[in-house]
Order: sequence, then structure tokens, then C-alpha cells
Amino acid sequence: MTIRLYDTSARQIRDFSPLTPGHVSIYLCGATVQAAPHIGHIRSGLNFDILRRWFTHRGYDVTFIRNVTDIDDKIIWKSAQLNRPWWSIGYENERAFNDGYDVLGCLPPTYEPRATGHITEMVEMMRGLIERGHAYAADGNVYFDVKSFPGYLRLSNQDLDDLRQPSGDGETGKRDPRDFALWKAAKPGEPDWETPWGRGRPGWHLECSAMAHKYLGPAFDIHGGGLDLVFPHHENEIAQAKAYGDEFARYWVHNAWVTMSGEKMSKSLGNSVLVSEMVRHWRPIVLRYYLGTPHYRSMIEYSDEALREAESAFARIEGFMQRVCEKAGGPVEPAREVPPAFAEAMDDDLGVPQALAVIHTTVRQGNSALAADDKEAAVARLAEVRAMLGVLGLDPYDEQWAGDADRPDDLHGVVDTLVRLVLQQREAARGRKDWGTADAIRDQLQQSGLVIEDGPDGPRWTLGPR
Repeated sequence: MTIRLYDTSARQIRDFSPLTPGHVSIYLCGATVQAAPHIGHIRSGLNFDILRRWFTHRGYDVTFIRNVTDIDDKIIWKSAQLNRPWWSIGYENERAFNDGYDVLGCLPPTYEPRATGHITEMVEMMRGLIERGHAYAADGNVYFDVKSFPGYLRLSNQDLDDLRQPSGDGETGKRDPRDFALWKAAKPGEPDWETPWGRGRPGWHLECSAMAHKYLGPAFDIHGGGLDLVFPHHENEIAQAKAYGDEFARYWVHNAWVTMSGEKMSKSLGNSVLVSEMVRHWRPIVLRYYLGTPHYRSMIEYSDEALREAESAFARIEGFMQRVCEKAGGPVEPAREVPPAFAEAMDDDLGVPQALAVIHTTVRQGNSALAADDKEAAVARLAEVRAMLGVLGLDPYDEQWAGDADRPDDLHGVVDTLVRLVLQQREAARGRKDWGTADAIRDQLQQSGLVIEDGPDGPRWTLGPR
């Protein structure tokens, strides 16, 4: 058994070998909390939740760090725009992000550090970089000297001569325009902290290097994040950490974006879809299926039609599971092991689409067993399906999805009572062999968006695709 992952720094799929046998350490760049999350934000957390679950299934002990960037230019700008304290904006949106992770079934991180709680560690890292000749103070700012670090830009594969480094307001005193800020001098009305080089606030890149060092040490296994973070954020993290003396991350794993009309989902483009709104209209487990089943390195082009297709596909899985449980007379426990084909797909760079194909094949086999009245085979297939769905965080019978059986905007109890009254009328018509009336009732229910299935225990209804 060897798990293989695409390493951005190597530009190829590599066999995964942990620093410590039996243990995996992961640092994921988490939320910048200037606003509530859209589904593009949450996709990253969801992809790495599945990676974490797979490592755990394979027997590893996982330490998973997901940070919160609660101070940066965007939060300060939003504070001025809304005339609200920066910390209140950050806290409100941090809670919105955690609500988004929770509602889509992401396991909580081992630790979730905030940037503002680690100023001491950042000052210590800056002091070390200045002492080693990799950083310098100027006009109350502290900058990293990119020419002092020979490995700079290897992750993003850029040429230093062509580099255009993003810079913010007030970044004066640079020796080279390509140098980037570790610390930004205080400005009136902005939050600031005391340092040996004057009051100010941290640069975005420094925050993650310092927190990764604190919680995972000088070397750890995997650093993750979205593709948009490769440069400048991750490139600058590497420069800071390695110049400080850390080995830092041994594998770099990046997920692709959710796009709309071919563009990355972004608040600045006005094309974001907030998680809090999405789960009002779609079952959270369906939204997880939609965001989590494409390959993590593939773009997802958002559309309502694609979500409806995901809903229909997941409904087929759930329908099979319900029919087998009815046949078995109760719940069926997950199998202890997943099928070999599923494991092979997951080991190969987290091949969730191929793993999902194994699930759907197993469902078809189970349906064939049901049609042949082979209860034992149907139960065995359901046990396998539950084991596979559990790895993906998609088992609808898992306690994490308690209360998710209905769409948030459905009055399910009321509808169930009304539908059952109508179905009783249909059964009465069938009993007197009035097939025309029975079929007409069924057709009217289906036109209302319901699917009626006749089983050995009588008819049952489910909501059809939208």
C-alpha cells in the first residue's frame, strides 16, 4: 500500500513517505475572514478533509492544522468600509466559515490557530531572518531580501528577472521592489503591535510560516491550499521558513477552483455563491457530493444543472441503501474494508472520481441482487457502499448527517402526512382493481415532483430531482 500525491514543487505525482512512520502532519491555509464563505472557499477545506479521512482509513495518525488569517489588508479595508472594528468582522466571519465546514461534514482540525495569537512567534522569526542576513528593517517595515535566498521561485517556476511582486500601501524603504513585507509599519486607525523595529502589523505570508513552525515544527509532511496561493503566498512562506532554518513542507498539494462562466469564484468578481444561502436550497450532503467528488485538481464549473445532476446521482445511491435496509429489516453496518478497486483509486492521487465509479458499480450490483431477491448479496453490497461513502464523508446513515434527510426548506412532516393520505386512496383504488384511478393518482404525484415506488411493504415516496 502506497499513497501517491501530486507534488506541486516536483510537478509530478510522488509516492508519499511520512517523516514519522504512522503519522501524517498537514498544514492547510484556511480562511481569510473578511467576509462570509462561498462554496469556492469551502471546497479547499472539503478536499483536504477527504485527504485526511483517507490517511486515517489507511491507519495513519493525522495532525491537521488549518489556520485563520484574522488580520490583513482586506479585513482592514472592510473595517473602514463598514465602520466596524476589524476584530468583530474577523470573528463574525470566522464563525461563518466554521459553520460552513461543519454543515458540509468536515471534521474539525486538530488545531485552528489565529494569526493575531502568534505575534510573538512572528517577531522571533523576523529576528532570526535579520540575524541571518535574509531580512532588513526600513521605515518601520521589515522586508525579506529575495536575492538572499537562492531557492526563491522554485515552487511557482518563475524567473526572478521577470518577477512582479504585489505590494501594499506604505511599503517604503525597499532595497529591491521584488522584496516582500514581513511586517508593515503602523498607520493611523489600523491595529498594531509593538516590535523591536516599531509598531505595526504582520504581513500575510509571515503569519503562516510562524504558525506552521509552532504547531508542526521545523519539518512536516504536507502543506495545502488553493492554486491561487502558489504565488505569492506559498512561495514567500517557503523563502521565510527555509531562510530561517526550517526544512518546512515536504509535499505541496493544491486544489483547483470553483468557477462561474470560466472565472474563479471570487467576491471581487461578484460571482460568489455563499454557503449559508446554498444550504437553504440544497441538502448539505448533496452539496458535499457536488464539491467533493470531482478530482481535487480539476476545476468545477458551477451551475444549477450540475447540482441537480449531483442530487439525482446521490438519490440513486440513497434509494438503493433504503431498499436494502427495508429488505434486511433494519440497519446494515459498514464493511470493515473498502473494495480493492476503491482503495486503488484513492491511493492514486486521491482519485475520488474513479472511487465514485466503484461506488456506483457496487450500487448497480446491489440493485441486481435485489431484483433477484438475493438478500445476502444485496446486504453485502450495501455494507461495501457504506464503507466507501464513509471514507468520503458521504454516508447518509452516519450520525454527522442526522437531520439532513430533508431539504432545509421542506415541510417534510406535513408533506408526508398529505402524501400518505393520497397513497391510501391509491391503494384503495388498486384494491377494487380501478387501475385507471390508481395510475392517475400516481401520475399526479409524480407531476408534483414526487417519485412513487411500489415495494413489498407498500408504496413509498421520495422527492424527485429538481
